[in-house]
Amino acid sequence: MSSSLTEEILSQLPGDVLSGLRRTDDILTSIRENTAPIPTVVQESQQDLSDVDWDAIICGGTLGILIGCALAVRGLRVALIERGILRGREQEWNISRQELEVFLQLNLLTNEELEKAIATQYNPARVSFHGGTEVWVENVLNIGVDPVYLLATLKTKFLTAGGQLLENTPFTEAVVHPNGVIVNNQFKAKLLIDAMGHLSPITQQARRGKKPDALCLVVGSCAQGFPENQSGDLLLSLTSLQNQCQYFWEAFPARDGRTTYLFTYMDAHPKRLSLENLFDEYLRLLPQYQGVELPQLKFQRALFGFFPTYRESPLKTPWNRILPVGDSSGSQSPLSFGGFGAMVRHLRRLTFGVEEALQTNQLSAKYLALLQPYQPNLSVTWLFQKAMSVGVNQNISPQQINQLLSAVFQEMQKLGNPVLKPFLQDVVQFSALTQTLIKTGLSHPQLVAKIISQVGLVNLLDWMVHYGNLGVYTALFNLSPMLETWIKNLPNQQQYYWHRLVDAWKYGSGADYCDES
Repeated sequence: MSSSLTEEILSQLPGDVLSGLRRTDDILTSIRENTAPIPTVVQESQQDLSDVDWDAIICGGTLGILIGCALAVRGLRVALIERGILRGREQEWNISRQELEVFLQLNLLTNEELEKAIATQYNPARVSFHGGTEVWVENVLNIGVDPVYLLATLKTKFLTAGGQLLENTPFTEAVVHPNGVIVNNQFKAKLLIDAMGHLSPITQQARRGKKPDALCLVVGSCAQGFPENQSGDLLLSLTSLQNQCQYFWEAFPARDGRTTYLFTYMDAHPKRLSLENLFDEYLRLLPQYQGVELPQLKFQRALFGFFPTYRESPLKTPWNRILPVGDSSGSQSPLSFGGFGAMVRHLRRLTFGVEEALQTNQLSAKYLALLQPYQPNLSVTWLFQKAMSVGVNQNISPQQINQLLSAVFQEMQKLGNPVLKPFLQDVVQFSALTQTLIKTGLSHPQLVAKIISQVGLVNLLDWMVHYGNLGVYTALFNLSPMLETWIKNLPNQQQYYWHRLVDAWKYGSGADYCDES
């Protein structure tokens, strides 16, 4: 019965949305059952190339245009290949305003263009858990960026700066030579940047068919007909465990309605819910969540996807001259959806890092791996992901996850915005985390004991290593200004190494976060 509701609503939308959902489910099944073939798209050759046309070729245009444009504006020779036409989707990208500053810093947009790229703004946003506290915050993920305008503007800038855009050009293969990479047997560059996302064939080959350690499944829609509401939800639950999943909701005002998402964290066990099952659940619970009957809604579009995450992230490239960025590298935490936000956060670091790697010819796998370093503030979030999900056959109290999150956010709210806001933007900092742990442990010792049995001792011990490293990285970054003069006097190749190390301490400790409010 409920499946027909999903079919009925999706069949009303333009494009064959239902087939798209089922195709995505097929990919998800092949990942869970480990039946997806491992691509072999990267080969190596010992012969030198006679000539090289580009400094960098970027595969994957939707988010690749961000770094492509940043490099082209800085005078590098860049080609971008995109399997279709490079254009943004209709659905807005949500982000916090201070994160958009990087577009001005890297001369990608003028102030006027940046303002024009902002489609919606709202305040405040809510965090709330079934049967527990409600926490309200301002200026977190409250800006909706228009991807159509943003990408069209960046595309023009890229071409004006001398970049070459090759649309309707799917990536098929890369051969790594000692002095360059040849892509699709015709485009030659010093460096190949892979921005093709989670399902990039290069990433799949590099991971050698390893199953993801966790998945986040997301479904949702943008629709009209909701009661007027200028606030948003960042993380909200209105049920206890269902189908061995804790459901979380997110909602934002959009230009043409209201966007609502349902998402959940899980392992990659074959018995887990499909996206179509989750869409059924979304439609079943949406009226209760938004206080509106489905017939009152006019659906504009449907959204769905899954985000695989690996403990071994960011991905270290096994080849010379190939660098995965964004979702291809797994540079987001297992709690976030990655995509636009993860790309923007690392854009400045990657732009300067890639430029310096090309200038100093540090393009071996060993030196490119420094551009995707271990970040303890990402690794500590694995325990949180574990605490927000439950094993297929695990028995825990149906309200346990809600109780824990409610307790944690209550303590974070008491500690104030400097603790709460970075966490909601997927930035974990040592001081904020330590304060939260101490306060939650003292106020709710019985809850903490339950969580330890839920996540398991091995995971807890592993987490303690990353937590310790988070403290170490924080200390090292605080000391790094003392190294500046010394680094400046080193040979260029050693400078590249030390700059990457300081970047790793900065981003790995969450010190890249800045709050303007």
